[in-house]
Amino acid sequence: MKGQKPPPAGYPTEVRTLGDHLRKRRLDLGLRQKDVAKRLKVNKDTIRNWELGRATPAVWQWPGIIRLLGYVPFGTDGGLPERLKAYRRIRGVSQKNLAGLIGVDESTLWHWERGRSRPNAQCLARLYELLGAPL
Repeated sequence: MKGQKPPPAGYPTEVRTLGDHLRKRRLDLGLRQKDVAKRLKVNKDTIRNWELGRATPAVWQWPGIIRLLGYVPFGTDGGLPERLKAYRRIRGVSQKNLAGLIGVDESTLWHWERGRSRPNAQCLARLYELLGAPL
């Protein structure tokens, strides 16, 4: 008698959180948490904490996570705040580094990412070049 093999214990039935995305991919690849940790150059406890939703990755860790998953596990559309945060995560760029690329102070970028202020026309033009779409 042949049938479908049941999913491994802890296999997410719904993929909503980063932890769900990571656990599903890890189990699909037949990897242990320590295997994923080695690939991402973090401690296996870090993987466990991400999977359980106890911690979130630092910006520099996102590019490796995205490579492991094979896709971006968060929205990249939306308004300026969401797009700036997505840009930084995908590339693993700190606010300080992105602010330097744009030519503004880090606190200015912080306010833009929280929707507390909007860039002037000159900064919008630089952001358009960087993000590749009208803002």
